[in-house]
Amino acid sequence: MATDGKSLSYKDAGVDVEAGDQLVDWLAEEASAQQASKSQPHQARIVSGIGGFASLFRIDFPEMKKPCIVTCTDGVGTKVKLASQFQRYKGVGQDLVAMCVNDLICTGGSPLIFLDYYATGELKLAGAKEFLSGVREACHESNCALVGGETAEMPGVYHQGDFDCAGFAVGIVDQDQAWGPHRVQAGDQIVGVSSSGFHSNGYSLLRKVFEKDLDAWADQLLIPTALYVKLTEEVKTKVSVHAAAHITGGGIENIPRVLPSHLKATLKEWEIPTPFLEVQKRTGLSRDELLKTLNSGLGFCFVVSPQDVDLVKQCIQKHGFKAMDVGEVTA
Repeated sequence: MATDGKSLSYKDAGVDVEAGDQLVDWLAEEASAQQASKSQPHQARIVSGIGGFASLFRIDFPEMKKPCIVTCTDGVGTKVKLASQFQRYKGVGQDLVAMCVNDLICTGGSPLIFLDYYATGELKLAGAKEFLSGVREACHESNCALVGGETAEMPGVYHQGDFDCAGFAVGIVDQDQAWGPHRVQAGDQIVGVSSSGFHSNGYSLLRKVFEKDLDAWADQLLIPTALYVKLTEEVKTKVSVHAAAHITGGGIENIPRVLPSHLKATLKEWEIPTPFLEVQKRTGLSRDELLKTLNSGLGFCFVVSPQDVDLVKQCIQKHGFKAMDVGEVTA
């Protein structure tokens, strides 16, 4: 009971349950319309999705001898601060999906379903809808069904306008077809795929680097992370991929993660895009430090046999990315 004798409601405390319900209803209607269209390959496997306490997704992959579930989770990091500052939320919705599914496909697996977590101090429907529209469209582009999530309104935890998000992706791969260090051999070539920009890593540094002229760099900094799912699905049909790496936090240090301990990556130099060179200029980072901090124009890598390089490059260019000769696997 409030001290002045009046009742104190949940809404008075800063949580608008009705706004949350409206958001869920809107998302459920959008998901229902998408499921009815059957334009996404896994929508038909949804038994029950958004709106309940949990979702049901039917697993039936008779073409796989040893089907394995692939799971991963990620966030967008402090890029959410820029999205909040400039009130541009759709791009980070794509970022969230991309950071998860781009990790998932490094196993050779295919995404099936996605769930999101969105937390804020005060739920603003317009911003939340914009964010979830980005999530939904990125899921569609990644052949991944959005089956649920959580929206949390937590006044006192987040400052005015702040929000955070996390994503959870589930996929499937046939164990005997999975990519990884066990397939990699000396002499294999590392073929790179260009990034769309800074993606979703290093933003604690980037916000400091560009703090004095942030307005001028906002468009560049808020470019969403590229989605590599459809590219990878096509590459799988053309060549036998040995391993793949998603270039995120730590830059080129992500490549050794998919190599066996007795082999290493001998890297070549590639042309680093201008925005990354601007970071190098403003920070004084060496080239090696820059490559180990940001993606430096490299978003994804395939490790393949030398005879498969040209086919992989053709697929990369077909999907609108730049193919890059990143290096070779050596003893």
